[in-house]
Amino acid sequence: MATFADDKGRARPGRGDCAECGAALTEGQRYCLRCGARHGELPAAVAGQLPSMLARKRGEELPVADGPEVVADGSEVEAPAEPVAEERNYAAVSAYMPSPRVAAVAVLGMLGLGVLLGSATSQFAQSAGLTSILLEAEPPPPAAEPAEEEELTEEALPEVEEAPEAIPSSVPELPPPAEEAPETPPPPEPLPEPPPEETLPEVKHLFLVVLGENGFEETFGKTSPAPYLNTTLPAEGELLPNYYAVAQGGLANQIALLSGQGPTAETAAGCPTYADVAPAKVSAEGQVEGNGCVYPTTTPSLPAQLTKAKLKWKAYVEDIGNGAAAGQPPTCRHPALGSQDPKQSPMPGDAYLTADNPFVYFHSIVDDPKCAETDVALSQLAPDLAKAKTTPTLSYIVPNACHDGGLLPCEEGKVAGPLTVEEFLKALVPVITASPAYKEGGLIAITSSQAPQTGASPDPSSCCISPAYPNLPAPTPPPPSTGPVKPTGGGGKVGLLLLSQFVKPGTVDESSYFNHYTLLLSIEELFGPFGIKA
Repeated sequence: MATFADDKGRARPGRGDCAECGAALTEGQRYCLRCGARHGELPAAVAGQLPSMLARKRGEELPVADGPEVVADGSEVEAPAEPVAEERNYAAVSAYMPSPRVAAVAVLGMLGLGVLLGSATSQFAQSAGLTSILLEAEPPPPAAEPAEEEELTEEALPEVEEAPEAIPSSVPELPPPAEEAPETPPPPEPLPEPPPEETLPEVKHLFLVVLGENGFEETFGKTSPAPYLNTTLPAEGELLPNYYAVAQGGLANQIALLSGQGPTAETAAGCPTYADVAPAKVSAEGQVEGNGCVYPTTTPSLPAQLTKAKLKWKAYVEDIGNGAAAGQPPTCRHPALGSQDPKQSPMPGDAYLTADNPFVYFHSIVDDPKCAETDVALSQLAPDLAKAKTTPTLSYIVPNACHDGGLLPCEEGKVAGPLTVEEFLKALVPVITASPAYKEGGLIAITSSQAPQTGASPDPSSCCISPAYPNLPAPTPPPPSTGPVKPTGGGGKVGLLLLSQFVKPGTVDESSYFNHYTLLLSIEELFGPFGIKA
């Protein structure tokens, strides 16, 4: 209802006469009782609504306050109605607020950026944060200025028709018509849905084949004399040429691949004396410090993780049972603790080497009675492959000294080098690929423990991060190098070949760099849905 302050006609004190008919008016009277004329100005709230009410009654369109808005390209668009403050602020904020799913992807993207920067920049750069990125975001557009209201003059007011003479002595005050709520602006267009997240393939059975001392060129390279290795198998899978061993010593590299532990002086030398790592103090980085070869029961390892997750694993070791005639156990074969290892080199009819079987260097395995069931002969693989449920989640396959590709022949008159690997894989790979376990979700990974460290072309190079191993003397600082490859500190370039239904045949990835540690992490991530924790 109009207030006293709005009604300017009532503000004039005293009597007066009607301007239309001359009738006498009392103090505060707003309508003439004789002719019905208005005495004084209309309240502003009512006067402001009359033009629009009359226009709607006549079916006319309402005028736009400021006229059309000219946009940047010269075209004209009608200015939208100005929303109320709360609606305008909500619309402006909503236009720049992603959905929860998009926000999560954005956060993950920033985390990924941090990881990439962390691998390529200094410590100082890593601590710089993401402030500059946040400053680059587009600010929201400024809110449109409210349209100026037209001043209504007396000429603009419509003529009021004379009321009939029979007007009551007391005319009730009519409340001003309610203001029409402005049209609600359309909601902002929804942000596009992010692409589906890439998920890891559902690998259920991993067959990890670890050869001996072979460089990439000797096995998968163009100069390899073994066409099954460098042509046939790569055409069926994906080849990763830039894959490196992490230390010197075949045993040290296989222990690193199973547990992430760096070398000791003894594992780097092939563990001539089968003795515990002592004093076995664990560093802040999780490295077991000391001298020796056999790790404590508490040392984490991939087999221990699989066992804890109630997943099966087995090591299939060629010739492990060939010492039975000499009184050696046919499975889980290793020297007595504290004794010299008699299997440092192959013997006629027994090409098994203890240092090629990394599982027997963990007390958590050799002290478990089930070691006899999990560290077995290679001949057990074929029966286990007969059914998917009898095939382990991890099958770690170890060739003997006659088939691992070593530079020295296992026996006098025997062939050495990559051709021995070719003979071994030609018999092995078809048996695996024909199995039910491989068909329901199998992956074959073939690599070498290290590149040759002696001979005409030793390769001690490394890639990615070259950690300082606490159990070895501080190395001589390598010459400066650019890129991920360092000339020293590792076990050389060995390559990795992947065969699976999840892999595009014939692909080669030369842009990425990997090593035994990254393969271990990848295996943990593959089996993460089954309970493995990286």
